[in-house]
Amino acid sequence: MITVNADGKIMVRRCLVTLRPFRIFVLGIGFFTLCFLMTSLGGQFSAKRLGDSPFTIRTEVMGALESRGVLRKMSDMLELLMKRMDILARLENSSDLHKADDGRFLLDRFQPASGLMERIQAIAQNVSDIAIKVDQILRNSLMNGKSNRRDQCEVPRDPKYPDCAGKVEWMRARWTSDPCYAFFGVDGTECSFLIYLSEVEWFCPPLPWRNQTAALPSPAPLPRGQAAFRSDLTHLLELVGTGKESLIFMKKRIRHLGRQWLRAARRLEQKLEGRRRDQKHILIHIGFLTEESGDVFSPRVLKGGPLGEMVQWADILAALFLLGHSLRVTVSLKELQSNLGVPPGRGNCPLTIPLPFDLIYTDYHGLQQMKQHMGLSFKKYSCRIRVIDTFGTEPAYNHEEYATLRGYRTNWGYWNLQPTQFMTMFPHTPDNSFMGFVSEELNRTEKQFIKSNKVSNMAVVYGKEASIWKVGGKEKFLAILNKYMEIHGTVYYETQRPPEVPAFVKNHGLLPQHEFQQLLRKAKLFIGFGFPYEGPAPLEAIANGCVFLQARFNPPHSSLNHEFFRGKPTSREVSSQHPYAEAFIGKPHVWTVDYNNSEEFEAAIKAIMSTQVDPYLPYEYTCEGMLERIHAYVQHQDFCAAPEAGGPAGPGALALAPNATHLVWAPRGGGHGGWPPARSLQVWLSEGRHACSETCRRRGLVCEPTFFKLLNTKDAFLQLSIACDSTEAEMNHLYPAVAEGARECYLQKEPLLFSCAGFNSKYRRLCPCRDYREGQVALCRDCL
Repeated sequence: MITVNADGKIMVRRCLVTLRPFRIFVLGIGFFTLCFLMTSLGGQFSAKRLGDSPFTIRTEVMGALESRGVLRKMSDMLELLMKRMDILARLENSSDLHKADDGRFLLDRFQPASGLMERIQAIAQNVSDIAIKVDQILRNSLMNGKSNRRDQCEVPRDPKYPDCAGKVEWMRARWTSDPCYAFFGVDGTECSFLIYLSEVEWFCPPLPWRNQTAALPSPAPLPRGQAAFRSDLTHLLELVGTGKESLIFMKKRIRHLGRQWLRAARRLEQKLEGRRRDQKHILIHIGFLTEESGDVFSPRVLKGGPLGEMVQWADILAALFLLGHSLRVTVSLKELQSNLGVPPGRGNCPLTIPLPFDLIYTDYHGLQQMKQHMGLSFKKYSCRIRVIDTFGTEPAYNHEEYATLRGYRTNWGYWNLQPTQFMTMFPHTPDNSFMGFVSEELNRTEKQFIKSNKVSNMAVVYGKEASIWKVGGKEKFLAILNKYMEIHGTVYYETQRPPEVPAFVKNHGLLPQHEFQQLLRKAKLFIGFGFPYEGPAPLEAIANGCVFLQARFNPPHSSLNHEFFRGKPTSREVSSQHPYAEAFIGKPHVWTVDYNNSEEFEAAIKAIMSTQVDPYLPYEYTCEGMLERIHAYVQHQDFCAAPEAGGPAGPGALALAPNATHLVWAPRGGGHGGWPPARSLQVWLSEGRHACSETCRRRGLVCEPTFFKLLNTKDAFLQLSIACDSTEAEMNHLYPAVAEGARECYLQKEPLLFSCAGFNSKYRRLCPCRDYREGQVALCRDCL
């Protein structure tokens, strides 16, 4: 306890009044002391503190001996501080006190400081009381740790719980590392460890003397209602919220496309003919908009920054809402924690309640945030997550152990999810689910008006940022284009024209979306400089009657030769700026040429000027196409279901096609109970340097990774007349396959590594292919 006598009190008051810098110093020391105390002993007093940001450094709480040392040092500091104040006050008394001519003057100077001194005394008293209480807590903790309660709760030896002893040992050493353990009742005793590990984390067997109803309830099935198509978007706009430029942009887009969305919903409702659809409880957490992730997009919305992600999120929100599902939208970490039931602390403990959502749509930022704050619940509920992933994640990068061993580890992969849980903007690889977005669809009158008002010599450049115009060699092909066409740009600038944009280009600056659409409706040509890759703008241009001209990449761009793709979880080779437009649309709407070949480039410009094209939009990028696709995913994709018994197809399930070139699902094979239905399956053997995705594409089909498990058997090789001298099961994303020039056959050991991507000249791969709906590559003909 710290005491101060009356004389000392007067002298301290005198010192604080006359030495203002010293008064500030004293207050600073007092404040620092309190902060230091609470920081050092945070583990004992922060049991109900909200979790830290996932980007902060985790610290360990000190044990009892270290904490006592801190208390002793702080007590000594306070004593020393008071002694020095007393000395200074005595010096002041001897030098300044006699300078006063009037006692009233001294009183007037002393009175303002009396309240300040009382507050300092109160702080000192509180610090002393806290120190005593903390010391008592630490003593009790140590005593409890050595009490008979530890002897009363022995670590059970149960072969069904092999990790129990190790987890108890970990808890003994680290239970103060996160306040969430104290939140669940852990107090440093052996019994509390076992209660926690058996009822919260499930590593130890239930204790026979415990009331089992006190344990966390098992996740019960959420109530199932029937989803009904909605006919009003007003409530969705309220759910999206306000306060960020990104959210304002998304709400504007939803309003702008509102009529098209509602018409598409009515058409799909008629197509489904009253089919029952379960209403799902869905959390939508847009991680890249949270403050913890930096929210780099919102400030750039008005400056021409990348809007593709926000376009896609706006369309996902609209589709899920109109399909009749119950939505919750979050764009902050605090909202996410509240909706999930995250316990107070640093994220090491499971959720306090069963997850109240059937599905969670998020991005890579949100995925990281959930992993850091859900503890073991993340792994338990990860099957309900859908990751909106712009460029895709291939299985070789997704499997953590395999990616580490084989050199596929990146900053974005190794999540060990089912690859089809990743949902892409374009159908890059069948290993992931194609989510997509929508482009505005024109009616017959609008299409006719556009055709009659096109300016045949008008070109618009794809690129709103000045940096895009720095692409090497652009001056050469721009000069050729300028000979034939008037060039327009939409490059953002604040005060002066960007120097990267040539003088002969008419730059409009950044245009609102509707004004940009009007520009496209006049232009004949929409030309890309090679970047950005795979954005929504080319589809919008084609839908507005433009021809899209883009560069062919030779060699193709990939993580091996281009910085943009380095670190992304894919080995995909990009043959042009927009591979989807090249492969799925093509001429006359899309021209892909070598920009380094002046003759080829100039010939393409002349041909485009004389070519008449109608506005065109692939069905899968219409509102109805996206609603149809998301409906199928929500109703049929189930990554939480137990694996089907037997795995590979049984004898007789596969049969040789009449022309003996491939295998098909035999009529007597029945149904395998999965989705897509197995009757759409065809099994083909690849060429030596072809991935399964290419093998299927060449036959007018699509690789279907969910079918790999049906053909991962030695019988499939035999039915294709491939004699196997040896058959081994290994982890390899190219298996099942047969070694070229040998009789060695390989089966896949790890289901997460089934992959349509990848090839090696050494192997011929066994590939599962399926048919697809016209204009809807994500769905087979019987998949709706």
